[in-house]
Amino acid sequence: MRLLVGVLPFLTKDGVQNIIGNEPGRRPCFFISLSLTSHIPENASPGTEVGIINVQDRDSENNRRVRCSIPENVPFLLVPSIKNYYSLMTVVELDRELVSDYNITITATDEGSPPLSSFKTIQLSVSDVNDNPPVFEEQFYSAYLTENNKPGSSVCSVTARDLDWRQNGTVIYSLLPGDVNGVSVSSLLSVNGDTGVIHAVRSFDYEQFRSFKVHVQARDNGSPPLSSNVTVSVSITDFNDNSPQILYPAPEKNSFMTELVPKGANAGSLVSKVIAVDADSGQNAWLSYHIVKSTDPGLFTIGLHSGEIRTRRDISESDNMKQNLIVAVKDNGQPSLSATCAMFLLISDNLAEVPELKDLSSDESNSKLTFYLIIALVSVSTFFLTFIIVIVAVRFCCRRKPRLLFDGAVAIPSAYLPSNYAEVNGSGTLRSTYNYDTYLTTGSHTSDFKFVNLNKRSIFPHSAQF
Repeated sequence: MRLLVGVLPFLTKDGVQNIIGNEPGRRPCFFISLSLTSHIPENASPGTEVGIINVQDRDSENNRRVRCSIPENVPFLLVPSIKNYYSLMTVVELDRELVSDYNITITATDEGSPPLSSFKTIQLSVSDVNDNPPVFEEQFYSAYLTENNKPGSSVCSVTARDLDWRQNGTVIYSLLPGDVNGVSVSSLLSVNGDTGVIHAVRSFDYEQFRSFKVHVQARDNGSPPLSSNVTVSVSITDFNDNSPQILYPAPEKNSFMTELVPKGANAGSLVSKVIAVDADSGQNAWLSYHIVKSTDPGLFTIGLHSGEIRTRRDISESDNMKQNLIVAVKDNGQPSLSATCAMFLLISDNLAEVPELKDLSSDESNSKLTFYLIIALVSVSTFFLTFIIVIVAVRFCCRRKPRLLFDGAVAIPSAYLPSNYAEVNGSGTLRSTYNYDTYLTTGSHTSDFKFVNLNKRSIFPHSAQF
């Protein structure tokens, strides 16, 4: 008896076949022809024909009848087709991500006595199809970043896996567009497309961005591409970069605040309170109050966390009426930041009893008064000096003006006087005749103004000459 079995799968487009093997002898023999393409797509529907098996036996009658079978643990089935031919078909849809290769053992057995069998194993590979999107290792990512970070510092890393093969399994990461408090996500964070590492684009301020969320997309390089998204929550941790801010007493430099302490105040009496806040959070905003300097160190105390100023003992007559306290407010950050303020306390029942109250702010008020006095003094001095200069100038001009007029004067005889000038003789009650010489400047005939000078040497009785 001689049994020949052949497996004829589908040919390639070029019709190329590959002879796998031949086992001659008394036992049944397989002649297996496989095409160069021995892959089946994983998305092949159930019932897809994979190959054709041909069985031959040289015996006769019952010894020639052959049955073929395959293991039951494979998703394939041998279906008789025509005489001595079987079709190898898929039973269910294949999944390359579960099983990428199948080793199928075909058993051929005749009906002789005793029956003879022959075995042949073929390998079938499942080709990949982009049917799996990238899957992130975590459903939600949380990242923590300390404020005042350096731009470019690493925030966290996201990782996605794709079960597909080669380019179908290549993952590319990107940030989905969005806004955070009116600021574009791309101006806050960036992600490395190959590694999934998220970096900070800018330095963050806890007081501006305490927490925000961004969405990262993982996309494969298949056709068509598949993708999935994940949410990344970024929390900015506080750094102690804000000093305590004192609200009371008022921090303005120009303010002057005084607290009255009754003379009969007993130990533990509430005198005043320092109020401060800190823009930081957590332990960086835990404030403590301390008296760093006081006029009488044993008279007042302050609550460590309340800021309440109370009397440590009863007020006595010997205590100084004016008490100055310097209070420091410290936070609990590392390193600790602090702020100070001054408290002015008066031990009195009435401000009228303290006429020297103004001395508490004498330095500040005196500096302002001195400034104003200097301005007033300079103004008065400038005005007075200007006034003196004007007076001197006016007097100088008045003295010099006649000299300037007379410097060019000449004596002109009356014979040369114009017709509109007359000679006048003395008359009336004058007993003596006075002789006047007229001094005129050149061109004075055009003016009615004259300068007359008495000439005492020319005194004649009963005549005066002009």
